[in-house]
Amino acid sequence: MSSFDEVKSPNSDYDDYITFLKRRIRQLELQIRTLEADKERLERELSHMRTEMSRLRQPPAFAGTVIELLEDDRAIVQNYNGPRFVVRIAPWIEREKLKPGSRVALDQRTMAVVELLPSDKDPSVLGFEVIERPQVTYSDIGGLEKQIQELREAVELPLKHPELFEKVGIEPPKGVLLYGPPGCGKTLMAKAVANHVNATFIRVVGSELVRKFIGEGARLVHELFELAREKAPTIVFIDEIDAVGAKRMDETTGGEREVNRTLMQLLAEMDGFDPSGNVKIIAATNRPDILDPALLRPGRFDRLIEVPLPDFTGRLEILKVHTRKMNLKGVDLRVVAEMTDGASGADLKAIATEAGMFAIRSRREYVTQEDFLKAIEKVFGSEQRLTQQIAMHEVMYG
Repeated sequence: MSSFDEVKSPNSDYDDYITFLKRRIRQLELQIRTLEADKERLERELSHMRTEMSRLRQPPAFAGTVIELLEDDRAIVQNYNGPRFVVRIAPWIEREKLKPGSRVALDQRTMAVVELLPSDKDPSVLGFEVIERPQVTYSDIGGLEKQIQELREAVELPLKHPELFEKVGIEPPKGVLLYGPPGCGKTLMAKAVANHVNATFIRVVGSELVRKFIGEGARLVHELFELAREKAPTIVFIDEIDAVGAKRMDETTGGEREVNRTLMQLLAEMDGFDPSGNVKIIAATNRPDILDPALLRPGRFDRLIEVPLPDFTGRLEILKVHTRKMNLKGVDLRVVAEMTDGASGADLKAIATEAGMFAIRSRREYVTQEDFLKAIEKVFGSEQRLTQQIAMHEVMYG
């Protein structure tokens, strides 16, 4: 080792030690910042837990109903079946959302209104099919021009042009009953009207309104129409209304009496409707002959619209609707319409779908006339076989 290296070695060790210390200082500073961040996070969590603990230690609040709103931020409330109180309304409550009938939380000591609670509705009501605006339009329905015109006059005009009825001096229809064979477009018509008037569409099947215990079905009907008023403008569509609206008999069982109670509640709700309001009722049935006369009298279902099986022109229009997105090659829809006499709109849709499936089975990207002929034979053949099996079963087993 040279004399120059012997002189340089101590300084090199010193510089390395200084570098090590600087690196260590940076590591410690990073650890300090990490610990400070952890400290802030833990302090926030501690504050949040203390707030939650203070909330849990608060005494429970009573649930009540607003009976009447008074001046000077006061209201008359009732603790369900208990006495009524004149109480104060907390300043953080939005007065615009507070209305008679609203469910509120009441302070246990002062009975003041401290919170606005959501409306009390049966989960079954919230489970109904509720569409803010259906996507079905009038162009999706074929062969029902007359029926659509009558439905628009009864539902669409009162919602969009109520002044016309005021000038003429008549009240618009309260409800519309669509009757006819299944699969002819009754539900599509109701959805198309809801789409055109930009209304909420609530669909419920009549059997869903029937409940086992006394009063449950009537309460469900009441809450259904409350939901309709909240989401107005609304179209309430009751499908298969004969399940709840059949003729009432003198001799009934317990279950039939409960169905009758539900029907009476439905009649009461329809009587309480404002004809010029923004909630309309449309019902559909395949059995109008068994409906109770109280449903069909004027003032409830004012307009009865028959939706029959389509004729040749209607079948042709329905086929055009269902095949407008299909890749057709050499297909004469007039021939298909002639061969499907007695078919419903649902049958024609099934035929178009089956024709497309035959094309896919042949690994083709287009549909031919032969595919439609096979589809007609398959759809109508399966229906005939099913009819024969049902008849044979009735003969064998009575």
